[in-house]
Amino acid sequence: MSHRRSFIQSLSAMPLLGGVFSTYAAGKAAQAAKRDFFAELGVKPFINAAGTYTALTSSLMAPECVAAYEACSKKFVHLGKLHDAVGARIAEMLKVEAAMVTSGAAGAITCGTAACLTGKDQKAIRQIPDLTGLKSEVIIQKAHRNGYDHAARTTGIRMVEVETAADVDRAVSSKTAMMFFANYLSPDGQIQGPEWVALGKKHRIPTFADCSADVPPVENLFNYPKTGYDLVTFSGGKGICGPQSAGVLLGRRDLIEAARLNTSPNSDSIARGMKVNKEELVSMMVALEAYLKRDHVAQYKDWERQAKLIGDAVASLPSVTTKIDVPPIANHVPHLHIQWDQAKIKLSPLALKQQLADGEPAIELNPSTDQDKAVVGVWMLQPGEATVVARRLREVLKSALA
Repeated sequence: MSHRRSFIQSLSAMPLLGGVFSTYAAGKAAQAAKRDFFAELGVKPFINAAGTYTALTSSLMAPECVAAYEACSKKFVHLGKLHDAVGARIAEMLKVEAAMVTSGAAGAITCGTAACLTGKDQKAIRQIPDLTGLKSEVIIQKAHRNGYDHAARTTGIRMVEVETAADVDRAVSSKTAMMFFANYLSPDGQIQGPEWVALGKKHRIPTFADCSADVPPVENLFNYPKTGYDLVTFSGGKGICGPQSAGVLLGRRDLIEAARLNTSPNSDSIARGMKVNKEELVSMMVALEAYLKRDHVAQYKDWERQAKLIGDAVASLPSVTTKIDVPPIANHVPHLHIQWDQAKIKLSPLALKQQLADGEPAIELNPSTDQDKAVVGVWMLQPGEATVVARRLREVLKSALA
């Protein structure tokens, strides 16, 4: 009887305990909001005049994305059902057959390649990267080889390099699982996207386009899938301003379904470790919603304005010349190039880059800065930071006048 009485008493206390724990959690959240974690850890933040580079933590999440992330962190759901629902919503938004959120574009490459190897065959899914009895080759243009294709090679495949359409015809065999296209390297290859797609369809081989850094412009989210690729990936944490660890894989329904089977929460799969949680799933979807609603024309004009402001601040210094350059494909946004006579300003662009990084506030220039030019990326600058970058650039260059 005493046990029963104790149990009933404990039940009556539960609402009070819930209130205590809620108050406790709210207090801890408030404390965490006041902490400067980077200062505690001795890691110095910087003004991002570089761009959306992973090593520099890419972009900042849109406010809508942050709010979605926090909201979803407070409830439990079935991960598979959420994957289905988010994928369906993204596919509807981007007008594609199917979609899924992945652990970045690199995770999409692994999952997509695995899909082309295994389909929905559970035995094959469990077997890879052992490709015994399975297709084992991916065709790629020699000019398109890059460090990111390691994400495809993780599945155990061998890259077969080609240069011409005739090479593709000769390279296709019963071992060919996929044809991979690195979109940012398009100018370097002899075969352009539409022809690559046509060759894939000719040989009934799935084609995959890595377009990770190719937004903006926003139209690319629609145009590249329309080219006819069977799979296309975009990074979520670059121009879209979603979670840095998320991306999207778009394409054929059967291949997206197979890609899903090759990753979390499926335990015995090649990409089990490339998991995407509920917060990233929903905040990636919300980031896309916000990105599609953005005034892209106004934003581009603002980037041009910032580049001009910074250029004007240094243009009056002896021998300094500036120009605004827009890369043709990846990171297709205004970048400011600054050059000078190093006999008149005794400082190399690389030394300038280092001085800015070591200064206060710290400023990171674009990694394409070299011995001949300094490159300023403006599209990740936050309000007011263009003025700070302009002032510091002028100060450092002026201090090095001969």
